[in-house]
Amino acid sequence: MEAVNVISGGVSVLDRSDVDTDQIIPKQFLKRIERTGFGEFLFYDWAKEPGWDLPSNPILVAGRNFGCGSSREHAPWALEDYGFRAVVSSSFADIFYSNCTKIGLLPVVLPEESIRALMEATEAEIDLTDKVVRFSGQSVPFEIDDDIRERLLGGLDDIAITLAQVDAISKFEQERELDHVPTTSL
Repeated sequence: MEAVNVISGGVSVLDRSDVDTDQIIPKQFLKRIERTGFGEFLFYDWAKEPGWDLPSNPILVAGRNFGCGSSREHAPWALEDYGFRAVVSSSFADIFYSNCTKIGLLPVVLPEESIRALMEATEAEIDLTDKVVRFSGQSVPFEIDDDIRERLLGGLDDIAITLAQVDAISKFEQERELDHVPTTSL
């Protein structure tokens, strides 16, 4: 997973609330086993609507309750594959939020009035180190769990975190083997 520190660039706006994972990536595209190739199917049904335009910018700003619905991992994969590196909303579904952080897609929660202002901006910068979103002369702080923040800053997914403990795991396994050595009675 790539480390996340500062994400800056263009802002794409999806001014819709209660966007569920079926809308993000419809079920008919969930047959892949790789984490890539989903971006072309992002918002598949909506993309057919007249006037639909969702540029592939680093930052997506969306309405409240983004990522609700089923717990599919494919939704963050599709957003990331499309080109988004951060999603900003006033609220996220819990499982969606967690799935984002596990692949390095930064979910940022801001107050509704800041979301509305950010939707008017064309460029923004999200600084994970300072926990602030900068746009149009504004600096809006955001909260994020310290452990999640450190994982993202270090580019550590679940596997990398586990591998960092390989010595402790090996020691545990060796001690466990010694504790379970069958004894023979004479």
